[in-house]
Amino acid sequence: MLSVALVLVFLSCGILAWRRRNRNKDEPPPLPGALPLIGHFHLFVGNSSQLWDSVKKLCYNTLDADGVVSFYLGPKTVYFVTDPDDCLKIASTCLEKDKFYKFTKPWLGEGLLTGDLQIWKEHRKLLNPAFKQSILDGFIDIFNKEARRLVKNLEVEVDKGPFDQFAYIQPNVLETICLTVLAVDFTDESLLNIEYINALENILKCVVERFQTPWLHSDVMFNWSSLKRRQDECLKILHNVSNTVLKKRKAEYLNNNLNNGTEDTTKGLKFRPFMDLLLELAIEKGAFSDQEIREHVDTMLFAGHDTTATSLMYMMLLVGSYPEVQQKIFEELHNVFGDDDRDVTKQDLSQLVYLEAVLKESMRFYPVAPVIIRRLDQDVKLRNCTLSKDRACFLSSYGVHRHPVWGPDAEEFKPERWLDSETLPKCPTTFSGFGMGRRICIGKTYAMMTMKIAMAHVFRRYRVSGNHLLMTTKLDVLLKPISGHHVSIEIRKNKT
Repeated sequence: MLSVALVLVFLSCGILAWRRRNRNKDEPPPLPGALPLIGHFHLFVGNSSQLWDSVKKLCYNTLDADGVVSFYLGPKTVYFVTDPDDCLKIASTCLEKDKFYKFTKPWLGEGLLTGDLQIWKEHRKLLNPAFKQSILDGFIDIFNKEARRLVKNLEVEVDKGPFDQFAYIQPNVLETICLTVLAVDFTDESLLNIEYINALENILKCVVERFQTPWLHSDVMFNWSSLKRRQDECLKILHNVSNTVLKKRKAEYLNNNLNNGTEDTTKGLKFRPFMDLLLELAIEKGAFSDQEIREHVDTMLFAGHDTTATSLMYMMLLVGSYPEVQQKIFEELHNVFGDDDRDVTKQDLSQLVYLEAVLKESMRFYPVAPVIIRRLDQDVKLRNCTLSKDRACFLSSYGVHRHPVWGPDAEEFKPERWLDSETLPKCPTTFSGFGMGRRICIGKTYAMMTMKIAMAHVFRRYRVSGNHLLMTTKLDVLLKPISGHHVSIEIRKNKT
């Protein structure tokens, strides 16, 4: 009886909201196929692969509709945008993340990725100094060390046929994040790393499942669900890692072991990890509570390692799919390093122009975060329509990366497009591999440095083979492969 009553209340509220929808005459065109009460929700049910197929189809429908459409999730009107200029205006005007992000707040809280606008503004200003170039340069030795560890770990796969390179890349990037950003060494605690990675994968599935289940959007209903219990099990593991990091580093800081920076005893290099800045601001200036520190640690662990590792996986697969691209990488590496197997230096990074072009093109072709969602806190006038306030707006990096502004070869993998700045699209949002507008990723430069160094080491040692056309993908918050993404490696016999 209670279930029937809840369904009737839900339907009644839905009908009322449906009738009250604002039909602004300047609204973008509606997506066809809406059903009574549920709107377009039926398009987003199914497994994570079917979800991505629907979102990808929506991207192309929006591109065909001049870059903006409206659609309905139940009685709610929402927007989907793929036009770069319109995305830039929205991302720069409306900085508040949509309430869908509340599904991740039990995990990430008010970290930079999910935090409410006012908190984000205050914390972003405080945390920006942790990612200055002078700080990042101090990480280069660790980037090299971990890249060599990755190359060494891959040796067991040489000449053995296709394997899952992500299984090697992901823990390696996680270890790099822990060593540099957090100054904690988990490299010998493989069980902890595996538990963390599994819990991360499962909580992302929980977030997507909750999004696809309308009645679980309510906290009241969600708190009684089995999905909530699954999520809590993941949170125990994820928060145990961040709490362990916080406890360890706070004790060291209070003992004055790290007040003047952390010293790499093998190189004599001093660097200042992100965690040190957090602790200094918390202990000496009272800027953060322990919970807020943990939320920033959780955010950095997730956003810093999973997106980077996935981007590297796509890059290796794409390079293995295009021998001519791989050959150009070999030639550039030989021009910079010759036959020397030395570490990559800061000066080398500026010379690895083609390698950076391949990285950017890989991120354009397979954007790890294909959609972000903003809450419109005001009416936004776009080129051909007006979006109404108090609604959700989906900004599609995947759609933007395939917009006609990229030219007739937008659907092709073509790193050469990045070598001439004069021919690249001028709108800064046209490449959204690190987000859009003012809430762009704080670790953009960090990510590019660690990825370039890792791939410079990998491609100096190995030749990679693969075929990205065989890959199938899914949307578990991030764009991830299901199958067909494996590669083969062999030792490079020649130097170019």
